[in-house]
Amino acid sequence: MAARRTTDVPAGLAPILLPGENLVTAVRAHWAKLAEPALTALLGFVAAVWVDSNVTKSTQALGTIFWWLFFLLFARLLWCVIDWHHNWFVATDKRLLLRFGLITHKVAMMPLLKVTDMSYVRSIPGQFLGYGKFVLESAGQDQALREVKWVPDPDQTYRDICAEIFHIVPPPGDEDFQELDDDFPDDPRGPGGPPAPQPPSSPITPGGSSFPDVHRTHNPIQDRLDSYSRAVPIQRPSDRPETVYESNDIKRRRRGADTGPIWPRGDD
Repeated sequence: MAARRTTDVPAGLAPILLPGENLVTAVRAHWAKLAEPALTALLGFVAAVWVDSNVTKSTQALGTIFWWLFFLLFARLLWCVIDWHHNWFVATDKRLLLRFGLITHKVAMMPLLKVTDMSYVRSIPGQFLGYGKFVLESAGQDQALREVKWVPDPDQTYRDICAEIFHIVPPPGDEDFQELDDDFPDDPRGPGGPPAPQPPSSPITPGGSSFPDVHRTHNPIQDRLDSYSRAVPIQRPSDRPETVYESNDIKRRRRGADTGPIWPRGDD
């Protein structure tokens, strides 16, 4: 079955997802997982038919045994199909989950923040049929989610999960990117809306370059100027009325040169 890349939660997965958790991808195991049970049941059927058509009165019990063997193989095939339909590999914006178990339901989980390495292996049959195996590494020793086998379309699934881990935004023109634009037509920063808030401009060159990687409440140049701003305004003589600034240390030296030290005087 192909990967399910949609924000719609498949039936049965809602109980294991948290409120506010966004679905990235949800896939069932590749259909090749059912190849062995299906082929075994088919061979059992062919063997039962051939033996039943060639039995005699003395070997009639042998034909009955082969038919019962076929029924067991067919029941095993039905069990594998139901189990395949129940199992899901789910990736959200916060966790990786593997739901499995038909009688006893089990959920293996790994937070995305703990994933230190994720690789996948594609055997020769997997390259032809389109499946692979994910191998997950985390900082912990005991991992509830270590291997995910029979992943359909592993290349695209791997890219989707890695993009979520590293917060990579799809480039313009990507189909998923276009779908997000269509879902939010009233975005005030979209086409036709008011422009997005601009970061502060440089205090040295007004209206010049800005700092897009710095929060608008923090300006490194302004902070530097504030740290050096220890000057006090003074007035030049009347022939030069413009206001200038003089630092505190120069102001102290100027006053010291004008007045000099004042020593206490004794009484006469």
